[in-house]
Amino acid sequence: MATTSRRPVKKQIKVPKKYGPDFSLDNTWTQLKRNIREIQHNNASNLSFEENHRFGYNMVLNKQGHILYNGLRDLVREHLNELAQEHVIPAFPIGSEGQNQEGEVLLKALRKVWDDHTSSMSKVGQILKYMDRVYVKPANVPETAELGHDLFLDRIIRDPIRGHLVSTILDQIRYEREGYMVNRSAIQGCVDVLLRLHIDSLGTTVYRRDVEPAFLDQSTIFYQTEGKNLVQTCDAPEFLERVEYRFESEDSRAHHYLNSQTAPAIRQILKDHLLTPHLSDIISMPNSGLDTMIDTDKLDVLSRLYRLYMIVPTGLPILKRALKESIARRGKAINESSFASDGGEAAEQAEVDPKGKGKARAPVNTLTPATEWVQRVLELKDKFDGVWQKAFQNDHDAEVAINEAFESFINLNDKCSEYLSLFIDDHLRRGLRGKNDTEIAAVLDKTITVFRYVTEKDVFERYYKGHLAKRLLQSRSVSEDAEREMLGRLKVECGYQFTQKLEGMFNDIRLSEEAMESYQDHLSRTTPPEVAISVIVMTSTYWPMSHSASPCHIPSILAKSCQSFERFYLERHSGRRLTWQYGLGNADVRTRFKNKVHDLTVSTFAVVILFLFEELGDDDFLTYSEIKGATAIVNSELKRHLQSLACGKFKILKKHPPGREINDDDSFSFNNDFTSPIQKIKIATVSSKVETTQERKETRDRIDEERKHQIDACIVRIMKDRKHMSHNDLVNEAIRQLAGRFNPEPGLIKRRVESLIEREYLERCEDRKSYNYLA
Repeated sequence: MATTSRRPVKKQIKVPKKYGPDFSLDNTWTQLKRNIREIQHNNASNLSFEENHRFGYNMVLNKQGHILYNGLRDLVREHLNELAQEHVIPAFPIGSEGQNQEGEVLLKALRKVWDDHTSSMSKVGQILKYMDRVYVKPANVPETAELGHDLFLDRIIRDPIRGHLVSTILDQIRYEREGYMVNRSAIQGCVDVLLRLHIDSLGTTVYRRDVEPAFLDQSTIFYQTEGKNLVQTCDAPEFLERVEYRFESEDSRAHHYLNSQTAPAIRQILKDHLLTPHLSDIISMPNSGLDTMIDTDKLDVLSRLYRLYMIVPTGLPILKRALKESIARRGKAINESSFASDGGEAAEQAEVDPKGKGKARAPVNTLTPATEWVQRVLELKDKFDGVWQKAFQNDHDAEVAINEAFESFINLNDKCSEYLSLFIDDHLRRGLRGKNDTEIAAVLDKTITVFRYVTEKDVFERYYKGHLAKRLLQSRSVSEDAEREMLGRLKVECGYQFTQKLEGMFNDIRLSEEAMESYQDHLSRTTPPEVAISVIVMTSTYWPMSHSASPCHIPSILAKSCQSFERFYLERHSGRRLTWQYGLGNADVRTRFKNKVHDLTVSTFAVVILFLFEELGDDDFLTYSEIKGATAIVNSELKRHLQSLACGKFKILKKHPPGREINDDDSFSFNNDFTSPIQKIKIATVSSKVETTQERKETRDRIDEERKHQIDACIVRIMKDRKHMSHNDLVNEAIRQLAGRFNPEPGLIKRRVESLIEREYLERCEDRKSYNYLA
């Protein structure tokens, strides 16, 4: 079945007649004018949108758009004049009393007029859309909405209304700054109107032209005065609290009822007049400044200080400088305290009473100054670490300033390396006893913290090597694991070369234990000597004391035991040579007194001394000179061990005359009447002590000599690699490579270069400013 379809026929649109039978210009405009007035007076509910739209459409279509547009403009002007007379003019402030409330009324009145005007203009714009689309552009006049804005500016935002509005807004802000409550929504409503009113094609608003400049000028004057008053009347914490409140309140003000674009400008005013001029004054305020905040652990105040100082360019430099000065003052006090309590120099001079009876005060040469100094440094570091972490938000620049300050004052103490080594020695000998692994690790980490600040790491190495040697030789370490853990930390900080010799000392201890096992096995197959000995064989390049073997004439009974081990050892290690270090050993000896037998643990030198009294009677004595001649022990060691035997807690010998100090004209006898409830008695000599001035000078001389060799080796190593270098480049590179051990002076490097030239390792070029390497 076939189907057919017909193309739809379009309806013909009738072209409206130019002048219809119902059209009358006067009648149309009269009705439309009356309806527009009804709209302006909010009586549009009974009006027909279609009818009013047709009125405007017909007038434009019939070439009467100019009459419609001009008539609308006149109507809007009249309406705005009515609104001004009815709402705005009566709301003008008339006196100083109650201006806060009157200003609020004016702001509300303006907003009411604006809302009324924009509401009516929106409705009128809907019915006159055809006019905006067809007439406005060819006539080069503003559209309805823009016309409404222009007329609002002309009829409402004009003097004196504009001036009153600006001053009212500023007054409301001033009242709020002074602590009074204001109606923020009223201010926001008015400001919103001024932000919508553009005065040029660039988009400049009335707010940006009139309100913002006046607001910023007023703010500048206000905060200039405010800053001066706060500095004079507040302490540092209160000043910071009020300043931070001002920043928060101004930021809130800008974002809530002014304009967010104003926020950067007002913040800059606060920085320039409330904060920046007073940064140094606040930090240095007596009894409330930075030092007091740190002393009293006011972390919340310090946090506020940091937040405020970080937002101004000069804040961080001032804070860094203040931190460094604060640490320097505290560090200076710690150093001075340690100097006052350090009895190293006083130990060399005994205080004797006027009668010469020898009632001298015991020399103050203990570990206390060293351990107290390091402990106070660690406590200070903990305090500033807490400030840095909790108040300064782990700021990198603040950390650098703190580290620089600690490094500076720590190295101002020329005993810092010795003190740190003594502190570690004290902990590894007894201070870590009873602590778990976590606590031990914490202590070692703290000591490494101080070690990082020490610039003369070669000085520390010398002291640490000496103290470690005594711990190992005397089996005084609390834990070998702790010793090796400390060694591992030092290796991480300074590299393998720094700890190579220290690790060699541990290796010697292990090999010595194996050697003694073999020796004991050897003795089991032969006739052993009368006195059993345990020997530690030290490699001379690893141990610090091998260069200064103290001479001593040991008794034959001890010499036989030494010879027995020596024969055993050298048979297995040909080409080696053993040098006995009697001053480093100790012995257990059973001693018979009149009433009791005691087991004494004494040094090897003390045993040699006691052997001299074995055949003497109770009334016999030996002079100091006789003891020295018989033992050949050097004066310093002899006096130290005689003092431990005759002047200590356990007086095994009697000193004549009595006293605390050993003099060359003293004499000694065996104290046969000695008694003690303790069976085993340890006669200790001070193993770790603060050096005397003379000892420190000798140590420094040895270190200086070693540094010369290190500088020579460094220069040769550099020149061997580069072949040719200028003097300045060579000095800078040598300083860089040696910085891990010490900071060499350029003058010292220059002198070592001259020495190498004399020894023909280098040659000076013709320009006299550079060098060549001589293979």
